[in-house]
Amino acid sequence: MTAVPTPATRTRGREAAQALAAELSKLMSLPAAWHTLAGTLVVNLLLSAALATAGRGGSTGARGALDVGLASVGYAQAGFVVLGVLAACSEYTGGQIRTTLTAMPRRTLQLTAKHLALAIVVLPAAAATVTSGVVTAGVLGGTAAPVSPGHLARALIGVTAYLTLTTLLSAAVGALVRRTLAAVVMLQAYYFIVGPLLRDRTQAARYLPDTAGLAMGFPVSGGTGAVTPAHGALVLTAWTIVLIALAMLTYRRWDA
Repeated sequence: MTAVPTPATRTRGREAAQALAAELSKLMSLPAAWHTLAGTLVVNLLLSAALATAGRGGSTGARGALDVGLASVGYAQAGFVVLGVLAACSEYTGGQIRTTLTAMPRRTLQLTAKHLALAIVVLPAAAATVTSGVVTAGVLGGTAAPVSPGHLARALIGVTAYLTLTTLLSAAVGALVRRTLAAVVMLQAYYFIVGPLLRDRTQAARYLPDTAGLAMGFPVSGGTGAVTPAHGALVLTAWTIVLIALAMLTYRRWDA
């Protein structure tokens, strides 16, 4: 026999669907989010074109279109970090969060819906950014080395997942800090200064989110400190889940 959903189950399911729809609507109507995504895409295309042109001229050595096209992701990730923080912190400006909590008093549900809505928007945006960079490098590179379809697909999927998880992690940090500028400065300093420094000095850095995440698309081969894509995905996913859980815990206790 098929179990019949109880009224409570239907009510909670409908509440969850309404919360997700509301968070999607807020995110889609946030101009700063679209400006950030558009700017990130344009910057990534320009960087990919510049790197491909430099590679064709021999100034960056012989590199395939895939490597050149994905190299710009190390810089383009800044836009996804900003997007995550904006999604989390935008409502604290002007006190809009109070209106949100009046309409959706269940804070855990509201924050879960916010992160899910962010993932729905970011996933295709990340895929478009990564793919466009590789295509640009392939068109302009001239001397692209052949890449198997399987390797190409794994690299694109890995980097897309990395950007998506990085955005969700940034949103969790934004929810903890609740200040856009402070959260952006903190995360950018980590991804562009602290992380690279630690990566060059200790093998323990492979357990940090940036190093583990980059291995999803740029696996490090050889040596005892090698990071596989699967290992990197597990570590970055764990970091993201822990930070989201911590954000939910503090969100339930803090005053709006």
